[in-house]
Amino acid sequence: MIIVMKNDASEAQIKAVADKLVDLGLKVHRSDGEARTIIGAIGDTSKVDDIVIKYMAGVLNVVRIIEPYKLASRNFHEDSSVVEIGDIRIGAEKVIIIAGPCAVESEDQVTEIAKLIKEAGASILRGGAFKPRSSPYSFQGLGEQGLKLLHAAGKQYELPVVSEILEASHIELMDQYVDIYQVGARNMQNFWLLRELSKIRKPVLLKRGMAATIEELLMAAEYLMSGGNYNVILCERGIRTFENYTRNTMDISAIPVVKKLSHLPIIADPSHGTGIRDHVAPMARAAVAAGADGLMIEVHNNPAAALSDGPQSLLPNQFKMLMEELKIISWAIGRSV
Repeated sequence: MIIVMKNDASEAQIKAVADKLVDLGLKVHRSDGEARTIIGAIGDTSKVDDIVIKYMAGVLNVVRIIEPYKLASRNFHEDSSVVEIGDIRIGAEKVIIIAGPCAVESEDQVTEIAKLIKEAGASILRGGAFKPRSSPYSFQGLGEQGLKLLHAAGKQYELPVVSEILEASHIELMDQYVDIYQVGARNMQNFWLLRELSKIRKPVLLKRGMAATIEELLMAAEYLMSGGNYNVILCERGIRTFENYTRNTMDISAIPVVKKLSHLPIIADPSHGTGIRDHVAPMARAAVAAGADGLMIEVHNNPAAALSDGPQSLLPNQFKMLMEELKIISWAIGRSV
């Protein structure tokens, strides 16, 4: 349930309501919007008397949220949330572009790509150091050495970095090198990992599972937020369907649906969404037009020799061209790239 406070509610009144809810055995989450403060009460609210709470000083209304995801719901937080990484604001007016190789392969490779994407206008550098591959014989990543190379390239070109985390034991290690933890599609419902990431305050980029519903994605976000980490970025990366002309089916409709249901920012990953280089740019353009707050795009300086996902990686000149196209589309919908 949520308790909507009056515009002129004092801090003492807000605290009194929060203390009352805690006394009733509930967890309390406070959300300060532009107009008013909302208090979320999480737990067994069946024994809570709405009337008692409603007539406490400073309370405007009491609303029971029917969605299973409480903290991620727009009913809890009416204003769209913005996740900040330095001066980069994901969920604000600017569409944030995250780009880089699927996997960090060498110092020369990741440094050159970082330079290319920075010049083209990208804001964040991506690169995998730990790679969850379908085959145990495929390239699994460089591990900590890959993180060091990614971090160094990001620092050289003033780009925050994001990399995928596979297990909770890697949190402390990765904290030295990354600005954003990525939870991949295969780990979207790894609830133990999500609980551990809920204890940190660095942003978490949460990708939709390969066969996950939108509600399941939002419930996974709820795990992160329930532990106090509100810096959650959702990512639509395509789902597995019966169609085999693309690697996945890019669910563009998920973007406006999530925007309506949740206050969390959502970006799109057209590289994994299609798995085919020629389809990445059209889906990227469509995602921005649909309201995505950002894009994650794989770029490689030599895709033919890439150790991971070469067929879906854009060439540098293709990425530059796409960035110019996105400027036009974002301008048409009142945003920028």
